[in-house]
Amino acid sequence: MAGTATEKGKGKVEVFDSEEDLSVSLAKYTAGLADKFSKKKGSFSVVLSGGSLIKSLRKLVEPPYIDSVVDWSTWHVFWVDERVVPKDHDDSNYKLAFDGLLSKVPILPGNVYSINDALPAEGAADDYETCLKHLVNTGVISVSAATGFPKFDVMLLGMGPDGHVASLFRGHSLIEEKEKWVTFIKDSPKPPPERITFTLPVINSSAHVALVVCGAGKAGPVHAALGNSQNSNPLPVQMVSPEGELLWFLDKDAASKL
Repeated sequence: MAGTATEKGKGKVEVFDSEEDLSVSLAKYTAGLADKFSKKKGSFSVVLSGGSLIKSLRKLVEPPYIDSVVDWSTWHVFWVDERVVPKDHDDSNYKLAFDGLLSKVPILPGNVYSINDALPAEGAADDYETCLKHLVNTGVISVSAATGFPKFDVMLLGMGPDGHVASLFRGHSLIEEKEKWVTFIKDSPKPPPERITFTLPVINSSAHVALVVCGAGKAGPVHAALGNSQNSNPLPVQMVSPEGELLWFLDKDAASKL
């Protein structure tokens, strides 16, 4: 395993020989932040994405984390984006996380904040934003002093082979949203078409963001984000620039063009 630091503003980069090594480090990183924030404020707000991220979190359901190392009762779990489908649908990010992580650890069911899948996309987005505002008011979620947006303790994000993050796609108007916390899309370039998503200001107000990327098929956007090229039409992943810490977890295939 080798770790290298990139230029300021692009975060720290860790490159691993294999996805297995990456998953070991990702579990240690996540558990460490959980311990830090739980001791600091009595809760830990973690935002998940879909795709391959949940697989890469698999070490959290193994010893030592499944035992006494992690205080799971302090965890509050959210999604950076979600497909507007029933929770038991194969396209559901909730189902993906439940099957691979949440059903295997003792996180309190009331601390898992999934979307209302009975609502259409716009209503589900508004409902999720209302939920977040309530949790800000009760102190579960912090607020960024700089932006006024919610400040989650950590966002664990994947990236698509086209460089999209959450459900924010290059060239789509949602990438420009600067007021809403949560918004919706009905014409996603990637199916299913209807989704809700956190906006860039919310992502970038986070205390910590981890971008977890594996595979040679994603080496191009990784290079675009971390290389020295300038682009007047940046990929969404290039627009992830949190006020807190940005850390890239890459396997050697994803980092092969750096």
